[in-house]
Amino acid sequence: MSKTYVGSRLRQLRRERDLSQASLAATLGLSASYVNQIEHDVRPLTVPVLLRITEAFGVDATFFSRDDDSRLLAEVQDVVLDREICPDPVELQELSELVYNHPSLARAMVDMHRRYRNVRDKLSLATDARHFPPQPEIGLRAVDNPLGMPHEEVRDFFYSRQNYLDELDTSAEILSVKVNPDPTDPSETEASITRRLSRHGISVRKGTGQKGTLHRFDPEKGVIFLSPRLTSGQRSFRMAAELAHLEAPDLVSEAVDGGHFTSEESRILAIRGVGSYYAAALLMPYQRFHAEAEHSRYDIEYLSQLFSTGYETICHRLSTLQRPQMRGIPFTFVRVDRAGNMSKRQSATGFHFTHSGGTCPLWNVYETFTNPGTIMRQLAQMPDGRTYLWIARTVHHHRSRFAEPGKLFAIGLGCEARHAERTVYAEGLDLRNLNAATPIGAGCRVCSRTDCAQRAFPPVHRPLKIDAHTSTVAPY
Repeated sequence: MSKTYVGSRLRQLRRERDLSQASLAATLGLSASYVNQIEHDVRPLTVPVLLRITEAFGVDATFFSRDDDSRLLAEVQDVVLDREICPDPVELQELSELVYNHPSLARAMVDMHRRYRNVRDKLSLATDARHFPPQPEIGLRAVDNPLGMPHEEVRDFFYSRQNYLDELDTSAEILSVKVNPDPTDPSETEASITRRLSRHGISVRKGTGQKGTLHRFDPEKGVIFLSPRLTSGQRSFRMAAELAHLEAPDLVSEAVDGGHFTSEESRILAIRGVGSYYAAALLMPYQRFHAEAEHSRYDIEYLSQLFSTGYETICHRLSTLQRPQMRGIPFTFVRVDRAGNMSKRQSATGFHFTHSGGTCPLWNVYETFTNPGTIMRQLAQMPDGRTYLWIARTVHHHRSRFAEPGKLFAIGLGCEARHAERTVYAEGLDLRNLNAATPIGAGCRVCSRTDCAQRAFPPVHRPLKIDAHTSTVAPY
């Protein structure tokens, strides 16, 4: 192992665990002065010390590598590509040094840019009276609502936590052991959750009384109404989400309060998201689910049958397996429609989604619409050379009658290629042949590839050069 100085990363780890240098030294069996020297880059990280850290704190060894900074680096790149605040280009090496040596400063820069972008959008809307007729009875709310972007705030909330809420996850697992010893029996799962609800004075009835409503909780009557079109697994999930607010109200409140949301809409959406997280953790308790995922090599369809849960729900749960000392593969989870709208995206890895334009048409997530219901695999390489394995398949939502529109989505689950061999989906793929990887990007506006025939927009990081008398494969 070459000399590796990891002062800022070790300091970050210590602060995240709320430890003093002396406490960290005692945990690792080192002297406080030795830890102090590592934190100030006087001493390099050695293999024995690295092994002690990974064993004591459950962090992946790549926590101390530059590769693990990829997500933050991509976000910082997004900031400097905003020409309104950074008119001159910044070398990637400079950004990499900033992220590696000063991660807290880099995160602060990303957060400031996010707030700036939100304020800029709101001011733009406020100065354009064409969008909203005068509504004096509701004051400024007519302007605030459309660009409050609660879904983005909630997405950032989960994103910043690596898509894992430890205390809530553990609480749901403890309850699952008490009320549902066998989470693979769907009828017993539904019955056990119904019984648990009854202990809180809550009954369950079929029929919501409202068209298009799948479930509705009336706290005054103490009744959860469920649509008859839901399957047993779907009924259990929605009951479990309501159970979160009865069994762990303090944990739900603490998690949401830690999000520092800017609007009540964002807060309410976060409450629903945290409730859904609890439901998944209750129906698929961490240790059992993690063990089955590792045993089956992350076979999504097998896990879906075993836990009687939908394909999308299984993929989302796989993206949350980041418990210290029992981590699963760090997956990125996405849900998109035919038009390229990304309605869900969560990442426990370095894959980055730009705010500048759409995603890449060469990504296999979009190809699944031509082969509905079939799992498709893709070895994809980003412009920075990082290679990913993507697994994608379509899912149908809420279509129970002939000619009823329903919903069709593509679900994507991706991980870095270095984790691919742990999955069943790597079988038959040559992971060492990077020439076989499909070159994709985060989006046309920020993609650095100059020879892509699928480019829809010119890149923002370099001047647009067009020769009226020359044509190339790429339109720009």
